[in-house]
Amino acid sequence: MSKKPKDTRKGAGPTPSAPDRQPTEPTGLPADDLEAPATGLGSGRMVRALMGVARVGNRLPDPLTFFLILAFVVVIASMVFNGASADVIQRTGEVKTTVIESLLGREGIRWMFMNAVSNFISFAPLGPVLTVMLGIGIAERTGFITMGLKVLVQSVPSGLITATLVFAGVMSSMVADAGYVVLVPLGAVLFAGLRRHPLAGLAAAFAGVSGGFSANLLITGLDPLLARLTDAAARTMDPSYSVNPTCNYYFMVASVFLVTAIGTVVTSRIVEPMLGTWDPKQGDGESGSPGAPTEREKRAFAVSLLVMLITAGLLATLAVFPDAPLRDVIKDDQPGVDALHSFFASIEILIALLFILPAIVYGVMMGGIKSDKDIARMASETMATMGTYVVLAFVAGQFVAWFNHSNLGVVSAVKGAEGLQSLGLTGIPLLLAFMVVTMFFNLFVGSASAKWAFMAPVFVPMLMVMGLSPEAIQASYRIGDSVTNIISPLMPYLPIIIVFAQKYDRKAGLGTLMAAMVPYSIAFGLGWTALLIVWVLFDIPLGPGAGIWYTP
Repeated sequence: MSKKPKDTRKGAGPTPSAPDRQPTEPTGLPADDLEAPATGLGSGRMVRALMGVARVGNRLPDPLTFFLILAFVVVIASMVFNGASADVIQRTGEVKTTVIESLLGREGIRWMFMNAVSNFISFAPLGPVLTVMLGIGIAERTGFITMGLKVLVQSVPSGLITATLVFAGVMSSMVADAGYVVLVPLGAVLFAGLRRHPLAGLAAAFAGVSGGFSANLLITGLDPLLARLTDAAARTMDPSYSVNPTCNYYFMVASVFLVTAIGTVVTSRIVEPMLGTWDPKQGDGESGSPGAPTEREKRAFAVSLLVMLITAGLLATLAVFPDAPLRDVIKDDQPGVDALHSFFASIEILIALLFILPAIVYGVMMGGIKSDKDIARMASETMATMGTYVVLAFVAGQFVAWFNHSNLGVVSAVKGAEGLQSLGLTGIPLLLAFMVVTMFFNLFVGSASAKWAFMAPVFVPMLMVMGLSPEAIQASYRIGDSVTNIISPLMPYLPIIIVFAQKYDRKAGLGTLMAAMVPYSIAFGLGWTALLIVWVLFDIPLGPGAGIWYTP
């Protein structure tokens, strides 16, 4: 997501405020701060290199223009390679010859115009993202989410504050980008209150929120978004294949603990020693602990949390019992998880309800909701902030549909796989090579959904031909999309993070932040890579019914 603020999470993933907005170039930073970061972090050469990446990245067009360019490239490519073909092996064992069709012929032009609206409506992530964000947006506007993050961080002993802060950052991806504006400044305040360097707290929270964006103990809005794109891409190679939103769940749950442990060690052993002793006179920030929640806030949150648990239990009953509405009848030889197919297919509306109901209770108890009109207003405001995403979805939908209709994806995937096979690159090396490609792309395209929308149609079929499952390809993508978020100069929230840092150190600039975040990026990359290798070597399921390998 993006992740991300985005898809935004990713940034990169979709967000309640601006899911796929164009990253903003940091401005107004003193030149001397960029040459020599405050507190002695890093070298001027490193900072200049990062600023060079920023300058190159900021020359890229707006994501909307980017997809327009890609769409017209598809049109031209379909004309140039018209008639090229490849033999595709289906899951049934049947060999199907697929031919590239030009979109500039009479039938191609006719198809593009007649299907423009359906291409938009059928864009895989559009409905799921808007549905999930409807629930999350209302929860955010009532204050339920903000209160939850504060309670999580403030209810633990000071000795565990670093681990809790990183963990809370990782878990904040369930509410898209709320962690950036709530948890990151809160981390700095907490560390200042403990007489630890506030920039270390800021870095720890930022690392959890952004670097751990793909990991979570719960299914987040990013899961159905990526799964729908992966599913659409996989079906171009195998029409009978199905990818569900929980396909990476087991792996991402394990990743939560990995990222939390690595982030805690890096903060305590590397970042804090580099920052040194903090002098409150360096900035204008408070040195005291954040104010504790009032009794009214505690009571409202406790009741709302109880409502959330009850709601989760009631929603679970839709699939737990044999005759439940969302439980499917399966044959004896089918895996048990297949009985939950309808439940997983409905995950978007289930997540929305899981947030909406407790949020309404919290809003009523805190006085933010006085009538049904307030709920309607919050829902409308949430959808209004999704305008950028909807516009992008229209253009991206055309690109994806044109790419698939022309058969460029299938033919190029088969040809590309034949090239990779000639190099002998398969299995783990192939998966890691794709991860590195994603890390590089992530430096320039921050939105998780936008990036995966143009990568999935090409790489998923290609790597499927090489024997990797779509679920494994998506897991590798999520790792690459996360670990370089925190060092990307194009991160949309980077200017805000710098402003937070300058509250505690007036000389802090881009170099200060980048030098503090590079150790997290390297450590996350190495740790996550090791975890993926172990997962592949032991052939552990990535999620319910989701294996590592693909066999036609």
